[in-house]
Amino acid sequence: MTGLDAGARCPCLSGETYGECCRLEHTGARRAATAERLMRTRYSAFAVGRADYLLETWHASTRPASLELEEGTRWVRLDVIRTEAGGPFDERGVVEFVASYREDGARGRLHETSRFVREGAPGARRWYYLDGVLAG
Repeated sequence: MTGLDAGARCPCLSGETYGECCRLEHTGARRAATAERLMRTRYSAFAVGRADYLLETWHASTRPASLELEEGTRWVRLDVIRTEAGGPFDERGVVEFVASYREDGARGRLHETSRFVREGAPGARRWYYLDGVLAG
């Protein structure tokens, strides 16, 4: 799926519309205040085809040179399992989640524990995805 109507339900399952939720980060109108919030906006970026946002929020030390999103993958559910730190005053955070998808008629799950870091000058600090470990 590329793009999403602002009035549609947000893929991160916050209960808000995409326009009131993750689209604000995707368009630069707001920055994610916590590691969990960044993880949710990145999940939504996968769901709506925003590879540019994924690269922008990926830490420079681990960011790939490019990113191709799978056209046939439809992200359908996000479940946050746990978080460690990652609050508005933390420098590091961990978010464990399960992202469910459909691809070629089959269902799948991605279970990952992701690490995040917060960097930047005072007043311009922001969260970045550092890396993740897939479960099982």
